[in-house]
Amino acid sequence: MDIYKGTVAFSGIAIGKILYYHKSEYQIRQYEITDIKAEMEFFRQSRTKVIDQLKELYEKNCSVQGSRAEVFLKQKNLLEGKSFQRAIESIIQNEKVNAAYAVMTTRDEIISTFRNLEEPAIKERLDNIREISERLIGILGGISPRIDLGEEPVIVVTESITPTELMEMDKEKILAIVTHHGSDISHAAILAKTMNIPALVEIDTDTEWDGQLAIVDGYTGSLYIHPDEEIKKEYEIRRQADLEEREELLKFREKPDLTRDGMRVEIYANIGNMDDLNSVLYYGAAGIGLLRSEFQYLGRENYPRENELFHAYKKIAETMGDRLAVIRTADLGADKQAAYLNIPDETNPIMGNRGIRLCLDRKKMFKAQLRAIFRASAYGNLAIMFPMISSEEEMDEIEAMIEEVTNGLDERGIPYKNIRTGIMIETPAAVMISRELARRVDFLSLGTNDLSQYTLAMDRQNPLLRKKYNDHHPAVLRMIKMVIDAGHAENKRVCICGELAADTALTEEFLKMGVDCLSVVPACILPVRRALRQVDLSDMRR
Repeated sequence: MDIYKGTVAFSGIAIGKILYYHKSEYQIRQYEITDIKAEMEFFRQSRTKVIDQLKELYEKNCSVQGSRAEVFLKQKNLLEGKSFQRAIESIIQNEKVNAAYAVMTTRDEIISTFRNLEEPAIKERLDNIREISERLIGILGGISPRIDLGEEPVIVVTESITPTELMEMDKEKILAIVTHHGSDISHAAILAKTMNIPALVEIDTDTEWDGQLAIVDGYTGSLYIHPDEEIKKEYEIRRQADLEEREELLKFREKPDLTRDGMRVEIYANIGNMDDLNSVLYYGAAGIGLLRSEFQYLGRENYPRENELFHAYKKIAETMGDRLAVIRTADLGADKQAAYLNIPDETNPIMGNRGIRLCLDRKKMFKAQLRAIFRASAYGNLAIMFPMISSEEEMDEIEAMIEEVTNGLDERGIPYKNIRTGIMIETPAAVMISRELARRVDFLSLGTNDLSQYTLAMDRQNPLLRKKYNDHHPAVLRMIKMVIDAGHAENKRVCICGELAADTALTEEFLKMGVDCLSVVPACILPVRRALRQVDLSDMRR
């Protein structure tokens, strides 16, 4: 028995035989061409076919995977870019070689140049270059690779895997995924989480494992190859317990959001697209605490029209009925970009022109979204929330625009409700003036993802900082407490909607701080509700 340690991308336990997935190996033969013009045209036609394939893959999967299908658009944009195309065409023209060989050479040169860099954005770009190159070579060489996992469910082990490859596999045949390359925040890891598949990354994989029995422990990050009978028996018991644990959680679907001593602290859902609405209702959330409205702006060729936004928000309002649905205005910029937005390159986009800053620069876009939200408010219980607020001057601009929008609706006789407004506290600046900001709105919501990284001055997605990044840092927790106290001093509700809200190790501490509600991804609602119901705050109220 051999034991390997890696990084957990998604938890769970799997026992089964390994299928070592070999990426399609193309034997590209180099040969001299005599008609350069014809070969160039052949390449361009193949490029167009791949662009169409990627567009089709996005349209096919965006309704199921939402923003996670954006990887196909990134690949499409990369292939449409001139630099990659020119590099290939230069080799065809100058070296008089076949197009498939030119693609392979370009791919290998790019990967060789940047493969030792650790930046997540570069790693992602190299993965995308690998994939579009394989698609191009497949067409140029007349090869159409197929992913066949066989008849029985297997543990898929491979050097690396892309979201496209995962989507082309039969999900019912995948027990777990183990890769050498990748990270717990990669597109593929996020997709595995969505698919509820245990996944490990950063394990030195070996082709000789193919066909061997293995155990994946998605809690400790362990992989057991050819486990002995004692270990196998232990994990069979643990796997059964894991399944029973998930079934046990379903008992909390109909339970109210109450602590053991009867205090109500509502649990809301964070959603990223319309397809998550069913999950909100299935898990019995109090409502939507955060709708990431940027899903309507990404993966498209131009700005969404006001009516398109209105119909989406109207459907949300009608679906949720009396339950509150908080729509966050578009949080674009940084890693949320689309070509038509023409956002200039920035040295440090995470701290750049993003969120409300970008919206206030693009007032036409922002007003269209405000009008759509106010129009839809007539059909349900909507609220509006603004991201990345850091000053009262920003609130001055927002309030002036809301007044302009509502006056326009009044003039046209369009009905709307005087909906509640809120802001996300995501910067230390907002924390320090949170009481002043609380006077301007109806509620505050703590976005702990950005607040943690800005407080710690660490990029939370940087793999080099994985062991140093600590979102339980006393400074982060003190800031959360400061905001709760500031909001309550102005009689305003305060919610936590970042990833920390789903951390059940902190549930009791948040409740003791006095938080009014928690908002988490739908899959985390039941674990948090169970943790909530185990907390007794009666001693604090005496």
